Amino acid sequence: MITIINYNAGNIKSIQNMFKRIGVESIISNKEDEIKNASKLILPGVGHFDYGMANLKETGLIELLNQQVLSENKPILGICLGAQMLGKKSEEGKEVGLNWIDMSVNKFNINKMDKPHKIPHMGWADVTTKKKSKLFKDMYDNPRYYFVHSYHMNPNNKENALCESNYGYSFVSAVEHNNIFGVQFHPEKSHKFGMKLLENYANL
Repeated sequence: MITIINYNAGNIKSIQNMFKRIGVESIISNKEDEIKNASKLILPGVGHFDYGMANLKETGLIELLNQQVLSENKPILGICLGAQMLGKKSEEGKEVGLNWIDMSVNKFNINKMDKPHKIPHMGWADVTTKKKSKLFKDMYDNPRYYFVHSYHMNPNNKENALCESNYGYSFVSAVEHNNIFGVQFHPEKSHKFGMKLLENYANL
C-alpha cells in the first residue's frame, strides 16, 4: 500500500487517480497508523515553500516521517514542492526544509539564461538521467514530463542529482539519495512517461 501524505498542500487526488490507472493501490492520509503501515510514501505539494512546510508542521507528522524515512528506510517520493521540501532551505521562504537531502532550492535566474524565459516554467520538457535509477527502468525513449515551477533544486552533492532538464539553462529536475526520491515535474500529469515512473516507484 502506498500512502499519499495529505497536508493540504497539493493536488493529491490526481496522483491517486494515476496509481489507480496502473493498478496500484494507494490511500490519501495523514493518519499515523496508515503512514506506519505503508510500504512506500508520496509527499506531494503545490505552492509556496513556507506554506508547505508550515502545513506539514501543523499535521505533527515530521517526527514520524523522520523515523519512517531515515530510520526505517521507507521509500518516499517527493513531487514538485514536495521534492523541494526534501532539502535544507529555499530562496522562496524562511522555513527550514526536511533536510533529508543536502540541497537548497533556487529561483530561476533570468541573467543566467541563454535568452529570457518566462517564469514560472510551465509546460513539457525533456528529462535526461545522470545516473542509473530504478525509477527510470525500461523507460520510454526520450522521456518528457510536465512542469509548473519558478524554483529548482540545487543539490550540493552532485551524486544526488538524478535528472537534468533545460529552461534557459540546465537545472536538476530530479534527485535520489538512498530511499529518498524527488521529482520537480508532475508524473501524474505526464501521460505514459509519468505512468511508467510511478509504476517503477511502486515496484521498488
